[in-house]
Amino acid sequence: MVANAPKPPEVKPALKWTPPGKTRPPADGIEVAFYPSASVWDGRYANNGWLQEAPEPMTKLVWDNAALVSPATAKSLGLATGDMLEIEAGGRRIAIPAMVQPGQADNSIALALGYGRERCGRVGRKVGHNVYPLRTSSEFWFVPGVQARKTGRRYRLATTQEHHAMEGRPIVREGTLAQHEKDPGFAHKTGGHHPKLFSIYGEHSYETGNQWGMAVDLNQCIGCNACLVACQAENNIPIVGKDQVARGREMHWIRLDRYFTGPADDPQAVTQPVACMQCENAPCETVCPVAATVHSPEGLNDMAYNRCVGTRYCANNCPYKVRRFNFLDFHKGLEEVQKMVHNPDVTVRMRGVMEKCTYCVQRIQEAKIRAKAEGRRPIADGEIQTACQQACPAEAIV
Repeated sequence: MVANAPKPPEVKPALKWTPPGKTRPPADGIEVAFYPSASVWDGRYANNGWLQEAPEPMTKLVWDNAALVSPATAKSLGLATGDMLEIEAGGRRIAIPAMVQPGQADNSIALALGYGRERCGRVGRKVGHNVYPLRTSSEFWFVPGVQARKTGRRYRLATTQEHHAMEGRPIVREGTLAQHEKDPGFAHKTGGHHPKLFSIYGEHSYETGNQWGMAVDLNQCIGCNACLVACQAENNIPIVGKDQVARGREMHWIRLDRYFTGPADDPQAVTQPVACMQCENAPCETVCPVAATVHSPEGLNDMAYNRCVGTRYCANNCPYKVRRFNFLDFHKGLEEVQKMVHNPDVTVRMRGVMEKCTYCVQRIQEAKIRAKAEGRRPIADGEIQTACQQACPAEAIV
């Protein structure tokens, strides 16, 4: 800073804008509402592949944005998910694919900001659709009275919501507080007949060591994807791109299912994180022909990556659908400087190998080695945190 420099003049811009969240009376016709993307915000994070591939919490879209319309509005405009929609306001127009979203207000179109950038790094350039042409300083968050019409063209959206589904299995159960107060055991009475379980395999004993487990408090989970991205960073999980995600080949070790309950025009949404449960009598272990997935003495369902031959029997036998298969060699041909971004404590997997959540076994081993070096045993409670647990802002994972 230059000494004795004159103080710059104070600037007071005449911009008038509506802060986000401020209510306003409904407008006639169709109204556009802007919102920052959960992944790329206003576009500043568009060049981050981890964020681009993190499914949007409600739509579960990746590598894209869409015009969110309610089922009633979609019916009035003759729209289905994937139909291109032209939106015009004050002579300004954009084209963007529509997505029918339960819970969206009628006669309202929600547009995520931050996509369609022309000048950006190679990851985020021209990803999605630019909605800024509709946004002005006087209509910063809402644009009333827009014209919306179907163009007749189609567009491919990649969403993870229907991937790795658990239909037909009474895993997800929900109820109200009133139901719980009336009958605390109501959840055990749903889901149909539950036969008595038995196994031809013996029970595992953990008398000489630890037995690791994880719980997720769904009352606290806000579906923010922090656990998903933290797991990706910790465990060298590759991003696969929009085309591969559209084929159901995303590699995330923890996913966040989004479910709706109630009527389509006024539903309630719930987000449920799902990772490997490290089953006691794991059905994946019994079908692997080369014993690549085995039970550890501490209760983990371990993977021997260099033994896996990629039959995918384990994925087919998993009731939670949390195993991932490397269809392509996503880590092939990396320069040495690019390899430095990988966590050296975690194996980099190759094509044809199955992988899944390990409860960050490398962190478990690190704590065990440190405790042994310090001459103490056992490991203190809370000394180990998995990557997802460490990153969770709601402390829902324990």
